[in-house]
Amino acid sequence: MRLFASLLPSEKKTVIAFVTAAVFLIFAAAFGLLCGSVRISASDAVSAIINGPVGMGERIFLFSRLPRTVAGILVGAALSVSGAVIQKVLANGLASPSIIGVNSGAGLAVTLCAAFGIYGGAVLSLFSFVGALLATAIISFGAWKWGNARSTVILMGVALNSVLGALSDSVIEFNPDIAAMSADFKIGDLSAVSYGKLIPAAVAVGICLILLFLLANELDVPGMGDETASGLGMNTKLFRAVFLVAAALLAGCAVSVAGLVSFVGLVVPHAVRKLCGARAKAHLPLCAMVGAGLVTFCDTLARSLFSPYEIPVGIILAFVGAPLFVVILIKGKGR
Repeated sequence: MRLFASLLPSEKKTVIAFVTAAVFLIFAAAFGLLCGSVRISASDAVSAIINGPVGMGERIFLFSRLPRTVAGILVGAALSVSGAVIQKVLANGLASPSIIGVNSGAGLAVTLCAAFGIYGGAVLSLFSFVGALLATAIISFGAWKWGNARSTVILMGVALNSVLGALSDSVIEFNPDIAAMSADFKIGDLSAVSYGKLIPAAVAVGICLILLFLLANELDVPGMGDETASGLGMNTKLFRAVFLVAAALLAGCAVSVAGLVSFVGLVVPHAVRKLCGARAKAHLPLCAMVGAGLVTFCDTLARSLFSPYEIPVGIILAFVGAPLFVVILIKGKGR
């Protein structure tokens, strides 16, 4: 208590934000593990972990609830941190992972897979991740070739999104049978998550998060301006490329697991910035916690509100995120 009382007002605010985010994440995870069309007791969950899939409740917990809840935590943390990094690097509070072509690249890859008869499984996840990575590579190469200025990256991302979106629509136009699957992927859904899809993405996301947390102090420097960063001895082009690639990998992994989940990478970093300020050392881990809790909680609502029917989590997130996005636009008028 004495330690807490000695903190500055801003530090107290940050501590309160972290505690609140941790409580929200724990509640969302417990809510996701135990609630749904079939209620699972805490004893069933413990029995499943200790004894394995003995009964129906244990099977549902191990093969449905657990991977889906972990996926929600993974996707929310990855998209939120990815959005925070992109907003920081581009000095644009309304930027999001889609600005560097991640969503469009992954969406085109999934559409092409469907056109060749690949409708699910690890192969689909792999191709969606490769599509996101290739889109990011194009943006990173263009930024390195013609200058890593913030406006250059943003404009190239807008152009690439338009081109990739047009290519995806062209494939659907020539093969209308894949339109339904493409639509499901574009909405964002966690109902088809499996361990085979989840584990590789979790490893990649974990590595990227650790890297970005270690480079949190360096992430604050480019926001001061290229001249100031260069004066402090930072290679702005190199670090900006590293941050953008890491952000793209995070978003690409999230897209490969859940599809094109919207608004998380845009709204969460902006909201967290209001709570704890813009310093990356506190901002990034808090974004990860809030984003993880938000996606997990919304996914549980998506499969519980109209039980036994489910709706994609992307729809719930759109209903939550769109009004917040409008508030951001209104409050940010003139800036």
